[in-house]
Amino acid sequence: MINLKPKKLSQQNFAKYGQVIELDQDKSYLINEGHTRRYHDLAKADCSDKSGETIISIFKSQRRPFPLEIKMMEKHPLGSQAFLPMQPHAWLIVVADGNIPTPESCHAFLAAPNQAIQYHKAIWHHPLLTLVAEQDFWIIDRKGSGNNLVEHFFDNNIAQVDINPLT
Repeated sequence: MINLKPKKLSQQNFAKYGQVIELDQDKSYLINEGHTRRYHDLAKADCSDKSGETIISIFKSQRRPFPLEIKMMEKHPLGSQAFLPMQPHAWLIVVADGNIPTPESCHAFLAAPNQAIQYHKAIWHHPLLTLVAEQDFWIIDRKGSGNNLVEHFFDNNIAQVDINPLT
């Protein structure tokens, strides 16, 4: 068994997997007669492969049992996928390096309540992981023809995430 210790999510340590979407003063300006601050162009959806369309959905996710065992990963080769939490709760991200993910190639990140992410196309990641009983997310991803979901289940070994579910 591989034990994963989540790292605090940041633009720098997540860059190879995607983008962290968060308030960025350098990308902001006032609009609406000075009553609203717009944080502009924080991520770009990449969903046009094979005439795909960008869509917005809501996922209602329930916490998985702890200790959290990572037994599989998935990827979306034809489009990026963004996760934007609707409630202010920390949440967990697990990604993997390489062409075929293994427990040894997994990395865990702890997202702050005010952080969202967008995976690049074809990044191996675990399905949504919440740390509270139930959490809702806005999802921006691809709809269209072609196989945009590839799942890989680990043979015998698993990764276990070392985190308290109340974090």
